[in-house]
Amino acid sequence: MKDLKKNTWEECFFEIKVLLRELYEEFSFVQEKLSENEKVQYDKILSKAEDAEYGKSLKNLTNYLYRYYQKEVVVLIDEYDNPLIAANRKGYYKEAINFFRDFLSSTLKTNSYLKTGILTGIVQVAKEGIFSGLNNVITYNIFKKDFDTFFGLTEKEVEKVLKYFKLEYEIKDVKKWYDGYTFGDKEIYNPWSILNYVKEKELHAYWVNTSDNALIYDNLENSTIDVFNDLETLFNGKEIKKEISPFFTFEELSKFDGIWQLMVYSGYLKISEKLGNDEYSLKIPNYEIQTFFRKGFIDKFLVSENQFNPMMRALLDGNIEEFEERLQNIFLLNTSFHNLKGEKVYHSLFLGMLIWLRDRYEVTSEGERGHGRYDALLTPLNKINPAFIFEFKVSKTIKGLNAKAEEALKQIKEKKYDAGLKEKEISKVYRIGIAFKGKNVKVKYEIA
Repeated sequence: MKDLKKNTWEECFFEIKVLLRELYEEFSFVQEKLSENEKVQYDKILSKAEDAEYGKSLKNLTNYLYRYYQKEVVVLIDEYDNPLIAANRKGYYKEAINFFRDFLSSTLKTNSYLKTGILTGIVQVAKEGIFSGLNNVITYNIFKKDFDTFFGLTEKEVEKVLKYFKLEYEIKDVKKWYDGYTFGDKEIYNPWSILNYVKEKELHAYWVNTSDNALIYDNLENSTIDVFNDLETLFNGKEIKKEISPFFTFEELSKFDGIWQLMVYSGYLKISEKLGNDEYSLKIPNYEIQTFFRKGFIDKFLVSENQFNPMMRALLDGNIEEFEERLQNIFLLNTSFHNLKGEKVYHSLFLGMLIWLRDRYEVTSEGERGHGRYDALLTPLNKINPAFIFEFKVSKTIKGLNAKAEEALKQIKEKKYDAGLKEKEISKVYRIGIAFKGKNVKVKYEIA
């Protein structure tokens, strides 16, 4: 049900009816086993049934298939939670849950034609009442050891695949890009990415779980500054410690730190260590996901890589005037950027810098240096490149932008935030003060 992500319940229900019509069309041959009344009901789903008749349509189809094949039916539903995630985001959750409670429970509960039903998803919707009265549901999540090797490919399986395609020499790079997921206590590779890699023979980010991206970004826009600080830690290749519930529901998602639950269960973060009870160390699993964060975060909060990349190149070239001009354009063009409040505005800018520069610079924020704490510091890994120190200020008025930028630059000098950089034999240091007011920005700088 991955395509049932719509803006309104009417649009979603229309797509549900199309999906069921196609399913009934695929199995139309079962009608030879049906009574005349049942054929009429079957034709209604193929043409135009009453809305209420769709609720039992999947159960009815299991009945028809059972009678045709004389065998119990297996029902497979992929991404069953997708329409509910969309409904929760778009404000029609009540209508959606009422329909799917009838649709799924009637199929899976006391259905004598059913052998087994398998549903996949990231959010466990049991507490929401979708399976009310259904007492035979067994949940296998990332913590369970049952079937842990079946959620992806093991390293031995990947080695075998690479050897078959004469790509075994690439195992280290493949591991860097696609390994790192943990199910139970097993390390698992992303199967979709491995299959695409052996087909294309190029290391790319093949897997982007678009069904969850919007939900992640919604949570980021509404999150606290602490979340952005944790993202900084993750983007620097380090770990964060969080409580992760073994049952991820919409109730968990609504909590202030629900975004970490979402990222773990949707595969954007991995559990690297259990610390006790429900507390775990989390990290980005592999380079493929790092690539997703780089492109996804920049595209969402900083317009696009096409806008952000030239800005960063101007910065590294020392063309601060062009850097300011392109930064101003980003503020003017990106509506999502405007939704961020206060400190999160320049934290998102900083995180974009961190993601973009992580292979060439050590990027840190709010570190102690000289006589205070700087806002952002870019220290080159190669000493022939310049260093950059940033101080950010928020102005109350547009007229005050220039003075605030000057104040930020003065603070860098007076508190000696660049102390120690010359001793590292870094040839050039840019001191940069940036002031923000709504969609407006002002940059002041000098070279030390």
